[in-house]
Amino acid sequence: MTGTTARVHELNLYRRYFDLVAAGRKSIEVRVNYPHLADLADLAAGDVIRFRVKGTEETVDVRVTRVTEYPTFAALLDGEGPENVNPTASREQQLANMRSIYGPEKEALGALAISITRVTAGQRPRSG
Repeated sequence: MTGTTARVHELNLYRRYFDLVAAGRKSIEVRVNYPHLADLADLAAGDVIRFRVKGTEETVDVRVTRVTEYPTFAALLDGEGPENVNPTASREQQLANMRSIYGPEKEALGALAISITRVTAGQRPRSG
């Protein structure tokens, strides 16, 4: 990228998903398309997300390669493939997990599939 610096977004992640990202086994992060969250609204390919396990100093950096909007979690899993969201759980388990984290009123806002790749130590962005 010429003349621009990748933006770094900081987001919390549950331990079980953090471990999959850190191991390079999770390539799609799922978020609700909240209209009031500017940090996700302007998320774009090339940006970096620094995931943190809430309440700890543990972080892992990933680069965003694509952001795709879906109307529901089921549509997202069908479009992205459940193995890319969580290779350790079935589609049905993942759908149940998403819906236990986000209620129906949140799912109605739409879902974001954030395609990610792990940033290696030599590629780590500097914090602003």
